[in-house]
Amino acid sequence: MPTQFRYVVPTPVESATGRTAQVYEQVAAGFGMRRMPVFMTLSPAPDLLAATWATMRESLLAGDASRTGREVVALGVSLANRCPFCVGAHTTLLHATGEHRLAETIAAGGTPDDPRYAALLAWATATRTPGAAALSAPPYPPEHGPEYVGTALTFHFVNSVASALITEDLLPGGLQKSRLVRSAGGRAMARTVRRRLTPGESLATLDGLPAGPEPDWAAGTPAGRAYATLLAVAGAGERLLT
Repeated sequence: MPTQFRYVVPTPVESATGRTAQVYEQVAAGFGMRRMPVFMTLSPAPDLLAATWATMRESLLAGDASRTGREVVALGVSLANRCPFCVGAHTTLLHATGEHRLAETIAAGGTPDDPRYAALLAWATATRTPGAAALSAPPYPPEHGPEYVGTALTFHFVNSVASALITEDLLPGGLQKSRLVRSAGGRAMARTVRRRLTPGESLATLDGLPAGPEPDWAAGTPAGRAYATLLAVAGAGERLLT
């Protein structure tokens, strides 16, 4: 039977226990759907799953920065990394914020008309290139740094996971390539995406996990704690692989 997954057998939502079940419940609350392939691919390594989820939630979903702006960053990074699965997902999520033209403009490789989003897109793309000129003047206020930087770093990691462990199709038959399908999917998710989430709630999934120093760009914030845990857990490297 065809599956979206490569090289990994995910833990089914219905039989998940412990930390994995805790994350699945939070994912369902955060995105409005219980089965999200990116997180399911990490389910055989529950510690890595929890750290990845917490880093994404505290940077992309929670906090005060514009969700539209953060989705622009997630989509820009995914385009730069050539991750078709994530491009499809975040084009749809950008539709869910109500910015339908913006979503399709970016997905088609264009530049947003709004200079705020154009600057965020250029910055997001530049995060793939250390020392790029666009990184010298971040296009967001300093207090939103944990959310924007965290979103960019999260998707450099998630793009790698998705490209290795999931097929390119977000939907059967490549339906995510249809503008109408992306728009309809975004409308269906709009209420969930536009909700305001309380920062820090994902940190309960990290109980008992190691963490190094929090990064300067997010020290003292939930995003900083989550990212420090992700670095520590991911650093286990080959120990996590069978």
